[in-house]
Amino acid sequence: MEYKQWYMEYKIHKNRPGLLGDIASMLGMLEVNILTINGVEGKTRGMLLETSDDEKIMLMGEMLKKVDNITVTALRSPRLVDKLAVRHGRYIDRDSDDRKTFRFTRDELGLLVDFLGELFKREGNQVIGLRGMPRVGKTESIIAGSVCAQKRWTFVSSTLLRQTVRSQLAEDEMNPHNVFIIDGIVSTIRSNEKHYNLLQQVMGMPSTKVIEHPDIFVRESEYTFDDFDIIIELRNNPAEEILYDSFTTSYSDDL
Repeated sequence: MEYKQWYMEYKIHKNRPGLLGDIASMLGMLEVNILTINGVEGKTRGMLLETSDDEKIMLMGEMLKKVDNITVTALRSPRLVDKLAVRHGRYIDRDSDDRKTFRFTRDELGLLVDFLGELFKREGNQVIGLRGMPRVGKTESIIAGSVCAQKRWTFVSSTLLRQTVRSQLAEDEMNPHNVFIIDGIVSTIRSNEKHYNLLQQVMGMPSTKVIEHPDIFVRESEYTFDDFDIIIELRNNPAEEILYDSFTTSYSDDL
C-alpha cells in the first residue's frame, strides 16, 4: 500500500469557531492524514496531506465545494513552493512572466535558505542563478543551504573573503555531489585560460552549480539563460534595483 502526499489550500470567507475541527474530522473519517497545517498569507490555510487512496482526495474536494465558509483554491500533488508555504506561512514571490524566477528580500533569508536546501537535495545537473547587490547575503545563503542539504560546497570563484579564481580543484572537490559556487563577474572579468577550462569542466558535470551575478556571466561567456534552471533574486528591500554598473568596476581595479 503506497502512500502519496497531497497539498490542499483553501481561502476562508468566515472563520467561524470549529471550522478547522470540522474539516479535520472529515479528513479523519476518510482516513486522510494531516502531515502539516499552517495559515498561508492572511485568510488562507494550507495543508500537507497523505493517503493511499487518491479517490478519497477527489471525494473530499467535491464535499468541500458544498461548504459555504471556504473555497478550495488548490488540491494537487505538492510542489516545492507548496511545502515551503506550509512550513513558513507564506508563498515565495514568483515572476508572473518568467516562472523560473523567484524573488526574496533580506528579511526572508530563512525562507531562502530552506528553498536552496531543498533544491540542493536534488541529484543531477541543475544551474541556479543568484542575482543581488554586494553584501546582501548571496554567498552566505548558498553555504547555509548546502549545510541544510548536508552537501559540501566548493568555490570555483568567489569574493567572500577576497577575490578567488581557481585554476584547478582537488579530487574530492570535483565530487559531483558537491554544490559548486561560481561568481559570474570574477569568472568572466578576471578569467584566465586555465580558470575558464575548469569552469567549462564544472559546468559540464552532472551536479548543482550556483552562479552569482548570472547576467554578467551570460553577457561575458558562451552560456545563455537557457542553461539556467532557476533564477533567484535577493534584495535588501522589494524596491531595490540590482544595478551591476555600480559595482562591477571594483572587480577589475587591480588588474
